[in-house]
Amino acid sequence: MTTAALGSAGTWTTAAQAQAATAGKPVILVLGDSLSAEYGLKRGEGWVPLLEKRLAQQKIAATVVNASISGDTSSGGRARFPALLRQHKPNYVVLELGANDALRGLPLANTEDNLLQITKAAQAAGAKVLIVGIQVPPNYGADYTRRFEAVFSKVASTTRAALVPFLLKGVADAPDALSLFQADRIHPTAVAQPQLLDNVWPELRKLLPK
Repeated sequence: MTTAALGSAGTWTTAAQAQAATAGKPVILVLGDSLSAEYGLKRGEGWVPLLEKRLAQQKIAATVVNASISGDTSSGGRARFPALLRQHKPNYVVLELGANDALRGLPLANTEDNLLQITKAAQAAGAKVLIVGIQVPPNYGADYTRRFEAVFSKVASTTRAALVPFLLKGVADAPDALSLFQADRIHPTAVAQPQLLDNVWPELRKLLPK
């Protein structure tokens, strides 16, 4: 299994990934932002590369394509998703977008619609979708915090997609939370990445072949 990284310069696909694809291995496409793109981490430390290792350890044949870009919004992900669908033909899509929408104060209705359309497009192409939710700090206000959190569950309910309620559970709400974040207090450290994977894994595993 190999990770195909997507950055500002575009995608690159290794020979091993191409061989895996032709061998008929299912493809797991992770469409996310900096939380999935190893921002501030060494290559291989993020939860997505750790997912590859777990799949290998459990002898689950799959190719992981990490199509995450730091700073991406739900609208950005929506714009580039059709090309990703055509290129990678994923069997599973892990959708981790929305945090930057909140940081930029974008309308929640737009975020919801973008996530909804990405999910529907993936499902129409035959992929199973796992929506990964995020929560904003209390300083955004109780009402906004509640409505933002509800976006992810609403999209999942509408489309019958799987849902991880909070990617940073056990990290952002940990007693020693500050020690688990980089200096910007936004991006988790390498130490926290296994917890992120542990948050995603149970729901993803339900979608994968037994």
